[in-house]
Amino acid sequence: MERAAAEELDATDPLRELVGRFVVEDPSLCYLDGNSLGRLPWTTRERLRAVVDREWGSGLVRSWPDWIDQPLEVGDRLGHALIGAGPGQTLIADSVTVNLFKLASAVLTAEAAAGDGRRMLVTTDDEFPTDRYVLDGVAADHGSDVHIVAADPVDGLDPDRLAAALGPDTAVVVLSHVAYRSGAMIDLATITELVHRAGAWMIWDLSHSVGSVPVSLDAAGADLAVGCTYKYLHAGPGAPAFLYVAERHHATLHSPIQGWFAQQDQFAMAPQFTPVEHVGRFAAGTPSVLGLAAIDEGVKLHEEAGIDRVRAKGTALTSLLIELADAWLAPLGFELASPRDPGCRGAHVSLRHDDAREVVRALIQEADVVGDFRAPDRLRLGPAPLSTRFVEVWDAMDRLRALVSSGYRPTRPQPGPVA
Repeated sequence: MERAAAEELDATDPLRELVGRFVVEDPSLCYLDGNSLGRLPWTTRERLRAVVDREWGSGLVRSWPDWIDQPLEVGDRLGHALIGAGPGQTLIADSVTVNLFKLASAVLTAEAAAGDGRRMLVTTDDEFPTDRYVLDGVAADHGSDVHIVAADPVDGLDPDRLAAALGPDTAVVVLSHVAYRSGAMIDLATITELVHRAGAWMIWDLSHSVGSVPVSLDAAGADLAVGCTYKYLHAGPGAPAFLYVAERHHATLHSPIQGWFAQQDQFAMAPQFTPVEHVGRFAAGTPSVLGLAAIDEGVKLHEEAGIDRVRAKGTALTSLLIELADAWLAPLGFELASPRDPGCRGAHVSLRHDDAREVVRALIQEADVVGDFRAPDRLRLGPAPLSTRFVEVWDAMDRLRALVSSGYRPTRPQPGPVA
């Protein structure tokens, strides 16, 4: 493919106007790490200035009436636009790690109260590390065990292998909708039904799918979910995460962290804790007002774009990347390490290479292309649909081809980016 073909794709891109709404300080930089940290939207920069200068600077504590309900209000908008959740089921709070701990602990506590002997937690060996670490800790606290199911490092989890691992002692299954390393995407509705048939709870990690692929939690009969906002939602480093609790479980599940923001009649300062009757019972401490403002702006962009158009562009970007990798990089020792079928992958692509770590370092230092490395031998490239041009993908792959063809000498170590 010639570069002119990528330029034509940009010219006909239905989302081309949105691409210009992101801060780009260096036009020569090819940024293909949106699956780790999304670019900064111009509107978010202005919104944060307004919150700091007017709401905090001038309003001071008088602004709290405008802030206090935002975890639920922004959560509802995120839920409706991006994860197929009706009102009152999505909360902006804490981090993915903390939210997963809260939900997994709540499930085991509920199962213990039910007395049916379900104590096993199930996940895969390719699950994101923080999820596995959290489950190990939760299991230790509850006297339970974690069963690890083998997943294919490229194509992801085989539903039949998961089904074979489920039994009468299974309490909860935790899986990423889109795998962090390969981008493999599993059928959320099919897996949810499979887990429910086994009598267990399902917790979805949507960190690499929210804002890039359609998600329909309510329609799938999902139980619980967590996800982050600093990748495809462009909410910035350290932005708070979200959690989803299906309405039918609100009366059953209780957060192991009993915080002031989950208390009924919060300002009565009652001596005993009585949680609210909605998803807000999983709140804990004071919400991040700046983070909520950034999330709100990211949700607005996605509402304008429409998740189906976002998904279509993400598919087109990754398909272009794979086409160029096949033509230019396969002869140089690269192998596709993501599903080739676009219906089975999210919005990022992994390429396997024996020297992937060194290639990534050289790519950043010498070619002005930002991707990331994932052990043991993966170069991961994530063109965020809202902010990435097709020509940016073309240029990045062209530079990668030239770099490897001519030899590369990384000069200094680079810090590893976030997930």
